[in-house]
Amino acid sequence: MRLSRGTPLLAAVVVAAAVTWPTPAAGTAVRDGHCARQEQVRVPGSAFQQSACLSDLTTAGLAGTPYTDLADQAGLTAAGTRTPSGVPGLQIDGYFPDSSHFNATHGWRHDAQFVIRLPDRWNGGLVVTGAPGTRRQYATDKAISDQVLAQGYAYAATDKGNNGSDFYRDGTRPGDAVAEWNTRTTQLTRAAKRAVAQRYGHAPRRTYVTGISNGGYLTRWQLENHPELYDGGVDWEGALWTTDGPSLLTSMPTAVARMLGSARDEDLYAVGFARGSEFLWPYHETAYWGVTQKIYRAEFNPIYDPACPGPSAGNTPERILAPCPADAAYDYASRPASVRRAVAKVALTGRIGRPLITLHGDLDALLPKAADSDVYARMIDVSGRGALHRFYTIRGGTHVDGLYDTFPDRLRPILPCYRSAFDTLVAWVEQGTMPPAGRAVDRPVGGDVVGSCALADRDAPVR
Repeated sequence: MRLSRGTPLLAAVVVAAAVTWPTPAAGTAVRDGHCARQEQVRVPGSAFQQSACLSDLTTAGLAGTPYTDLADQAGLTAAGTRTPSGVPGLQIDGYFPDSSHFNATHGWRHDAQFVIRLPDRWNGGLVVTGAPGTRRQYATDKAISDQVLAQGYAYAATDKGNNGSDFYRDGTRPGDAVAEWNTRTTQLTRAAKRAVAQRYGHAPRRTYVTGISNGGYLTRWQLENHPELYDGGVDWEGALWTTDGPSLLTSMPTAVARMLGSARDEDLYAVGFARGSEFLWPYHETAYWGVTQKIYRAEFNPIYDPACPGPSAGNTPERILAPCPADAAYDYASRPASVRRAVAKVALTGRIGRPLITLHGDLDALLPKAADSDVYARMIDVSGRGALHRFYTIRGGTHVDGLYDTFPDRLRPILPCYRSAFDTLVAWVEQGTMPPAGRAVDRPVGGDVVGSCALADRDAPVR
């Protein structure tokens, strides 16, 4: 669940849902000019699609149009974030066949919506992502799409097949809704590759998967289960699901208990919350912890408290954000085996098949690093895939970059480090340039904190 700064705006978002930029790569130009023969580009398997020839595919050009959604991006980036602009090309919006109807974008009220952007000047690559939290397909336009389009990549994003705080109602069995996220990402990747081939005359030479939070989870899962589709990925604080824990369901109950007065600070430290992140806890109590625990517990363990959240997480911001009192005592380890079987459908193993770079803030107060990426890095090592992985701890980073605007003296945005990580991945895959060893990337004392980040600094390695 991704929220913006300031409690009133945060609630509304839940309910509604570097300095110099490179010029686009001079790779493959669209045959016959701007948007020629756009009607011939069909997204295989889609139930509906519509195409638009646009003078600028970036957020700067799309703001205020139906081709992006600024509200669904709220809180994901710091206010001072600079983004490129001026990338003409073709945008395709549409949806795959689906039986659920949470996504009202474009008035379609149809899930499995996607957006594919095909710049006129193409570098031969494709970047695929899925929405973070319970957001929709335009959520990472500013954080991811703008940069990769300016570098010449084609871009594709999915709403994951269900979205919003009631996403757990999708599917027929526990775990089905989250399992669909993975299916939809695979489906879009295959379809986008074929659409790219129609547009440019050949399939992408390189395909990268990436994402934030739940999008980071998708990145992990895809590289474990479909490495043949990708050349590598960047995982920005991906959610961790493991059959026996840890996961959200082993850390969030303690956070809810603290909200309701039955847990101490020491109890939060014990389940992975970082010392030094305490100043972020009041915000997360208001905006994250209660709703996150109840909707994911309802997804995997609906019979634990059938009345809460029940058929809906709520119809007002206050009700949506409020915790279920019973969740303060939720103990994943003692739940029936059926709950672990539901989680097993979506569980990660660490057996990645392509290069992966992971970033995680040490002050993440929603997905604590100690209970998430630290664990996933060990899983990768145990599986014998450590040579394919680099893990960078971002000191002063937290789950949403928008909080930097509230705490500029304590936090740093992760986005500039993400951009560095993506370029590092490309150099690793395409040029054989080995990335820096996994390390902690310190918060700079001065300089351009919002627009720059060097992964290869002098800090001591963390793994």
